Amino acid sequence: MNTLYAKLSLGLTVLLVAIGILYGSISALSTQGHIQQVNEQLHRNLARDLVADQNLVAAGRLDEAALSATFHQYMVINPSIEIYLLDLQGNILSYSADPGTVKRRQVSVEPIKAFLDMSEPYPVLGDDPRSHDSQKPFSVTPVPNENAPEGYLYVVLRGQQFDRVEQLIRSSYFLRTSSWAMAASLAFGLLAGLMIFRLLTRRLGRLSARMKSFEDSDFSQPVPHHAIDEGSADEIDRLGATFDQMARRIHRQIEELKEQDRLRRKLVAQVSHDLRTPLASMQGYLETLQIKGEQLPDEERAMFIQTALRQGEHLNRLVAELFELASLDAREQLPEAEPFAATELVHDVVQKHQLAAKQGAIELELSTDPALPFAQGDVGLTERVLDNLLGNALAHTPEGGHIRVALAVTGGWLEVAVSDSGKGIHAEDIPHLFEPFFRADSGHNDTRHAGLGLAIAKRIVELQQGHIEVASEVGKGTTFRFRLPLAPGP
Repeated sequence: MNTLYAKLSLGLTVLLVAIGILYGSISALSTQGHIQQVNEQLHRNLARDLVADQNLVAAGRLDEAALSATFHQYMVINPSIEIYLLDLQGNILSYSADPGTVKRRQVSVEPIKAFLDMSEPYPVLGDDPRSHDSQKPFSVTPVPNENAPEGYLYVVLRGQQFDRVEQLIRSSYFLRTSSWAMAASLAFGLLAGLMIFRLLTRRLGRLSARMKSFEDSDFSQPVPHHAIDEGSADEIDRLGATFDQMARRIHRQIEELKEQDRLRRKLVAQVSHDLRTPLASMQGYLETLQIKGEQLPDEERAMFIQTALRQGEHLNRLVAELFELASLDAREQLPEAEPFAATELVHDVVQKHQLAAKQGAIELELSTDPALPFAQGDVGLTERVLDNLLGNALAHTPEGGHIRVALAVTGGWLEVAVSDSGKGIHAEDIPHLFEPFFRADSGHNDTRHAGLGLAIAKRIVELQQGHIEVASEVGKGTTFRFRLPLAPGP
């Protein structure tokens, strides 16, 4: 009973059995009612005809002797009816039934009046004198006549003999045959329903098996469902297609989690290495000052102190960038988007880096249009992206080189491009540029940067619903572009 097919089969069986019982009950009741109605309509005037045919009324009075003879006559000729003589209150005065079988002394006159007035539809049931609680169809007429009634001739149409014959017929071959025919029809309907349910649930069984197989494979081997035609697909086909999409997504997410776990392990190893280097350098210089501080010349001692401070600054910057990257990944630092003038922001950032560019004999150029529309984003975070890109360009552009910052509107986006004339980046390194702690082999041995700036820039741009990309050619330079959505409105 733990399968859908078994539950549907049980439900169908119970339903058909209930239908058979209900059909049999309704048939028995309707047949009985039909027989009563037909019987009463055919014998409606039986009591009146008895009075007329048997000459029960003579000289305006009921002939008791003729009535007694009629009782005995009809007990022999038609034992299915029973004749009773009642007074106006319904009391039984005499009858044709066997003595000792009559259990009532009085019958209700309300059905008699309804019968005579024809105020109710057939069949009208009256009290059965042979029973304390049952009712049967009857025929009745006032005696000696309708103008001066002194009582009623009350004829029960389905007497005790009729009940015996009816019970015999119910157990006869015909009824047994009808019962077997109904049972066979229900059995055929049950078998046909079970076959149909089997055909309908077979695909569900296959889908359940695929789900179980996917679970047993630790959600790593989804079994694809057969292709379906959208025009003829039913709910089971759509369920299978939905399961395929879900299985592929789960598989993809598991692979992504594995990749993230691999990157996390790599990140931990890189963080450990990058933190150990400045710590070891600081510790070495400070231990040297502690042991030989008094013996060292003032210039050398000052150089040791300056180096230790520089390593401390590098360590502090590395820890700050790590915290910033972790905060962006955890979405603890969400951008507060607002319209801002990107031209003014870029101009301010370029001015901030002009001094460093002059010291490195690098030309820093800004190309923009003051009439550019506003961008939608976080001003502080966008400035952080520009600082990272310009700092990265200055670190990898040789003396006499050139850096150009350009703004433009492209396809509904505000695009900022930072181009340098450095040595460029090898093609195999470009896909990894935005990974934490990745440093491309560009000929520089710059230990001041841990390779987190581009990763931070990428996270910031994506959090602002933007996009960042890089294009580079070895020997010609590199261009970083990021796009931000335009502010709504004019």
